[in-house]
Amino acid sequence: MRRGREAVARAVAAAGLALSLAAVLGACSPDARPTTPARPTPARATPSATPGAVPGEGAATLGTPVELATGLDAPWGLTFLPDGSALVSERITGEIERIPAGGGDPRTVGVVPGVRATSEGGLLGIIASPDFETDRTVFASVSGTDQNRVVALTIAPDHGSLAVDRVLLDGIRTADRHHGGRLAIGPDGHLWIGTGDAFEPENAASDESLNGKILRIAVDGSVPEGNPGPSPVYSSGHRNVQGIAFGPDGTAYASELGHRTWDEVNVLRPGADYGWPETEGIAGSTGEPPIATIHPDDASPSGVAYAEGSLWIGALGGQRLWQLPVDGGSATANPVDHLVGEHGRIRTVGAAPDGSLWIMTSNTDGATWGGTEPRAGDDRILRVPVEAAS
Repeated sequence: MRRGREAVARAVAAAGLALSLAAVLGACSPDARPTTPARPTPARATPSATPGAVPGEGAATLGTPVELATGLDAPWGLTFLPDGSALVSERITGEIERIPAGGGDPRTVGVVPGVRATSEGGLLGIIASPDFETDRTVFASVSGTDQNRVVALTIAPDHGSLAVDRVLLDGIRTADRHHGGRLAIGPDGHLWIGTGDAFEPENAASDESLNGKILRIAVDGSVPEGNPGPSPVYSSGHRNVQGIAFGPDGTAYASELGHRTWDEVNVLRPGADYGWPETEGIAGSTGEPPIATIHPDDASPSGVAYAEGSLWIGALGGQRLWQLPVDGGSATANPVDHLVGEHGRIRTVGAAPDGSLWIMTSNTDGATWGGTEPRAGDDRILRVPVEAAS
């Protein structure tokens, strides 16, 4: 590990405590989490959530959601194509579905081979190549039997089949939970990858592991300039990153699932350590502090999108959509929640080409914590207009 001896001792102790509690109380992920103790007093100042609050003056607001697609099976990843249509990955089936730009029945593109579905693993994030019109490439995060990997898929011109073209990155440890799995293409044209700690907290602090990290690679799989070292690792000390988004100034933001104390929204910086397992949110004194925290009962954050001056964050256990106004890498107001309990668990939020948000539910994935009985038509995609502040 790269931290000092005293820090290592604290990390090992924290990891041992986390693992022993997990053994006694059960899984501590968003899909299986025991009763949460009373909220601690914040140790460091950072914007925290106020459920039920309304957006402050100058913040964007939301219009009325409109249903675009239904009948999806445990959807996870979402990416838009140049024609305005979207591709959706289904975690458990390993299928990729295409949704018309204006909504409609999903159409199966194909099945990604080598997918192993576990409690949280399977076919996770997908993102289209910046040159999709010419290279027909979509990148996918795949949980396999022996490891997790990022692969490049070739989509047929008629969107009726797919094939694995190559493996861009492998060697990511797999587990039953904490896969991370979100993919994004940054303004730099590179592929950003969120990974989880594979349910072993010490992985996040280890230089020898790709787990519990933000990884950044070129779309050909090479390590680009700007990484802090010769590896794909961009930042470390993350527990389970399931959301990555970029502001108009290029600032990289990530949502991170906490243990039982604080979920986080972070600004990503090269070489930075975000503290896990020694620090969780604002509970602890190591690593980069988050720009906002939300209690896990109200969040368990997954997908993130940027639109009209705010981050929009899907909440699994919290079953709502969070809004965090941001500017230049700072939160400009406290998080505000929307759509509380109206659609169940929200896995993914995508900024559509027309400026609206596409919100994808996650009620059919068998979650045992923060779950909700699937409703008629689940899982579904909703289009929500974002109205700029007047």
